[in-house]
Amino acid sequence: MKVVVVGGGAIGMLQARSFAGEGYDVVIVDKSALGREASWAGGGIISPLYPWRYSEPVTALASRSQALYPDLVAALHQESGIDPEYSGHGLLMLQVEGKDQAIRWAAKNGPWLEEIKAAQLYALEPALGQGHESSLWMPSVGSVRNPRLLNALRALMHEHPAIEVIENDGLARFDERGVTLESGKRVDADSVVFCSGAWTSSLLPNQRIKIEPVKGQMIVFDAPQGFVNRVVLSDGRYVIPRRDGKVVVGSTLEYCGFDKTTNDEARQSLYGSALALYPELKRYPVIHQWAGLRPGSPNGIPSIGPISGYENVYVNAGHFRNGLVLAPASVELLSDLVAKRASKIDPKPYIPSP
Repeated sequence: MKVVVVGGGAIGMLQARSFAGEGYDVVIVDKSALGREASWAGGGIISPLYPWRYSEPVTALASRSQALYPDLVAALHQESGIDPEYSGHGLLMLQVEGKDQAIRWAAKNGPWLEEIKAAQLYALEPALGQGHESSLWMPSVGSVRNPRLLNALRALMHEHPAIEVIENDGLARFDERGVTLESGKRVDADSVVFCSGAWTSSLLPNQRIKIEPVKGQMIVFDAPQGFVNRVVLSDGRYVIPRRDGKVVVGSTLEYCGFDKTTNDEARQSLYGSALALYPELKRYPVIHQWAGLRPGSPNGIPSIGPISGYENVYVNAGHFRNGLVLAPASVELLSDLVAKRASKIDPKPYIPSP
C-alpha cells in the first residue's frame, strides 16, 4: 500500500512515520521545508492550557498523547540521533478562575492537580515575582523543545527507506488515486492524507471543514540555566524554560489571515507579560521574536478521518493551539481508521461532517 501525506509539520511527519511502521510506502509532500510552520513556532507544552476548559474530545486525545509522549520522544532520539529534550518539569498556573472546577476535572480525568500555597510555590520558582498567594500545580506536565523534535522527525523522514520526501512543491490538485503537484509531478497512491494545518480548508474548498489561520507571536530571553525551572501560566500567557536556560514567552492570538509578520506591539506585550511574572528577566536580552499560524477550528476539536465524496482520502488537521499536545493520539487514531481497525479512542467526534 502507498500513501501520500500532504503537509510536513509534526502531525504530518508523525503520520508518515506511523504509516511506514505499518509497512506502507509513504510520500510526504510540503509546499516549503518540512517542519517550518506552526509546529516549529509553538511552545512545546504537552498539555492544553487550562485543560478543564476543553471539551471531552480534546481531553481524550490529550490524555492519550500524554501517555504516549515519553516513549515517543525516546524512540525519536534513538531513531534520529537528535534529542527532542523532553522535560517533565510540571506546570504552575497562577491567578486561575474556577479552581474548584479544575480540581473536579482532574479528579475525573486523571492528571494529578492540586492547589499549593505561597511557600511551596516560591520553593519551586524562587525568581517568580512576589505577591502570589497560591497556584494550581500539575507536576506531571512536560514539554519538548519543538524545533529539536521537528529536526529529529525531519532527519527520520530523509533517512527512512520507505519514505520519500518532496519539499518546496505545493499541491495543485488531488483525487482518489493520488496528487498532482505545482511542479507538474504526479504521485499515484492508494490513499491521500491531508495533514496541512492552517492551509487545510483552502486545499479542500468543497468540504465542510472549518480551519482558519490564527497567528501567534513569541519571544525568547537569553537567561541562565535555572532562572526559570517550570512552565508557568498566568492570564493566558506562559513562560517555558529550556535546558540551556533560555526562556520562551508566548503567545499572542491574532486573526489576520496568513500574515506571519512580527511587530513591536506584540513584542512589548509579551515582554510585559514575562516581566510581570519574573521581574528580573529584565536583566537578560530578548534574542528572537517569531510568529506561526495555528490551524484554528471550532472549539479546538480537530478533523480526523475520511472526507466526504472521496474514497481513501483522509484529513488530520485543525488542532488549533494543541497540535503538539494532541499529535501522537491523533496520528494513532487516523492510522487505525486507514487500516480499518478498532481504535482506542472513539473516532466519531472527529469525523468531518459530510
